[in-house]
Amino acid sequence: MFRLETEVDKERRVLLGRRLHEDNWDGSPQLRALHTTVAERELPLEVWLLDEEGALAGGLAGRTWAYWLHVDLLWVDPRHRGGGLGSRLLGEAERLARDDRACTRSRLETWDFQAPAFYRKQGYEVVGEVADYPPGVAEYILVKRLERSAGPPPREPRGRFRGWRSRPR
Repeated sequence: MFRLETEVDKERRVLLGRRLHEDNWDGSPQLRALHTTVAERELPLEVWLLDEEGALAGGLAGRTWAYWLHVDLLWVDPRHRGGGLGSRLLGEAERLARDDRACTRSRLETWDFQAPAFYRKQGYEVVGEVADYPPGVAEYILVKRLERSAGPPPREPRGRFRGWRSRPR
């Protein structure tokens, strides 16, 4: 006999994530191969754009995992748009991910009214579209190959990142 419950339960959520994580690692030799590599842990990657007074004029927040950069947020203050600052933020995040964390690809999502044309100009390709997410809006999934320049191999990321986890979940 089973019963269904619908309340939010943090302990069960953590247990559910742990069990799915174990099943995923047991079921995928590719995920197990990440063990003990620089790509094993999901790490935050942030780039901030500050004006002359130190106020936030733009920024990029993302994460790296499994040799991928995932861009979660990219924003430039409307007063400063059109001057290449978004390209600088994205380029710096890609450089850090590639050179310091051995990332070979980048991915992001954007809505049709946001910046798909901007990302295409930066070398991203649309690999998926989700229609009506939310209703009346299309979400695009874009990816880009990050070409590594000649130089020393990437180093192990420094510092401790509390709260960041080994993937998958």
